[in-house]
Amino acid sequence: MSHRKFERPRHGSLGFLPRKRTKHHHGKIKSFPKDDPSKPPHFTAFMTYKAGMTHIVRDMDRPGSKLHKKEVAEAVTVLEAPPMIVCGLVGYVETPRGIRALTSVWAGHLSDECKRRFYKNWYRSKQKAFTKYQKKWSEASKGSEGSPMAAEINRAKKYCQIIRAVCHTQVGKVKIGQKKAHIKEIQINGGTTEQKVDFVTNLFEQEVKVADVFGQDEMIDCIGATK
Repeated sequence: MSHRKFERPRHGSLGFLPRKRTKHHHGKIKSFPKDDPSKPPHFTAFMTYKAGMTHIVRDMDRPGSKLHKKEVAEAVTVLEAPPMIVCGLVGYVETPRGIRALTSVWAGHLSDECKRRFYKNWYRSKQKAFTKYQKKWSEASKGSEGSPMAAEINRAKKYCQIIRAVCHTQVGKVKIGQKKAHIKEIQINGGTTEQKVDFVTNLFEQEVKVADVFGQDEMIDCIGATK
């Protein structure tokens, strides 16, 4: 088109392109909150599932607006948040080209939900994922070496600046007909690197509830797929 008689601004944001069904239905955390070493170690994110939508009636608090102090109906999304399981940690070092994963430590026992994520076809596979790692872990805990994977944990404490916990959801507790858990790395903020590593290793194979991460009436960001 060489020229047009009337202008026509485009419709819709280009930020949502391409408008098609997503390949994976979990949001990507592109940046975590800034670390504050003065606070105790804590999680910075939590994985939930969309359960549905409803509406609420609330009082608008917007001085200068016609609707100020009036009731408005708004759409809200209901999220189901079964507790997450911590199944590992990854230590990163800061380099001039960004962060680089230096070491990772996994828990001694992984649930089948979690292991399913490592396979395209679970029932046809031999389901051998992490069996050797599990054996190494149990031998180390039985033997005189003390805690298993101590070398990797000490390496993370000594060299890493950023510690992220590897967590998986308990998808069996959400009735969506799926058995394969979603796995995400969640950054641990607060405290020194040693405190962060100890914080995560003490939570291995433990549940983390949404109340442990976020408080009542807290303002948080939501990341999800639109389609």
